[in-house]
Amino acid sequence: MSDLESLYREVILDHSRHPEGRGDVSGFALTHHELNPSCGDEITLGLVVEDGVVRELAWEGQGCSISMASASVMSGLLTGAEVDAARNLIGDFRTMLRSPGVEPPERLEDAAAFQGVARYVMRVKCAMLGWVAAEACLMRATA
Repeated sequence: MSDLESLYREVILDHSRHPEGRGDVSGFALTHHELNPSCGDEITLGLVVEDGVVRELAWEGQGCSISMASASVMSGLLTGAEVDAARNLIGDFRTMLRSPGVEPPERLEDAAAFQGVARYVMRVKCAMLGWVAAEACLMRATA
């Protein structure tokens, strides 16, 4: 395993053990639930958009370390982001997972740790779970 792969593994394990953004979503007006039927991972995400900015984001769920760590990393990236920037980050993450071997943009920060997931088709849905839920909430927030 290369040093970079080892670092990425540590980032994923750290976010899985100490998830950022995990919390109660029952008070959020905008929520969306996503389920990966192939493995049972699920996430319910809530967010607040004010003045075109993601002001609050929380998620609750259960699943593998990839889905939980991915939601954690996503929380840090999207909270405080302008809606268009948040959408672009979601698109960048999706593109990275669909393009094995392509270097992710720097703005993905710790989310780049998931680029190796692209080699495992069955795990891509796990990594995307929270991001898809956020995308659905953003669409409703700006509709």
